[in-house]
Amino acid sequence: MNVIIYYLFEILNLILIFRIALSWIPHNRYHPIINLIYEASEPILKPFRNMVNPIQGIDITPIIVFFLLRLLRSFLMF
Repeated sequence: MNVIIYYLFEILNLILIFRIALSWIPHNRYHPIINLIYEASEPILKPFRNMVNPIQGIDITPIIVFFLLRLLRSFLMF
């Protein structure tokens, strides 16, 4: 069971890392791989967007969710 939780959180973290990296570089939002990353990460990020305001136009929601997922995983695994 711990292995499944571990890999599930690792996949979510990788998706968020790619989402964070994509916010720093110009990209085609409609490319199939990039669109997949956005579609996979948006359901996780959407609830937090209403709680976290952008700082000087920068959306820090993916970074906050990344750390929250790491924290949640550590509670579930240990």
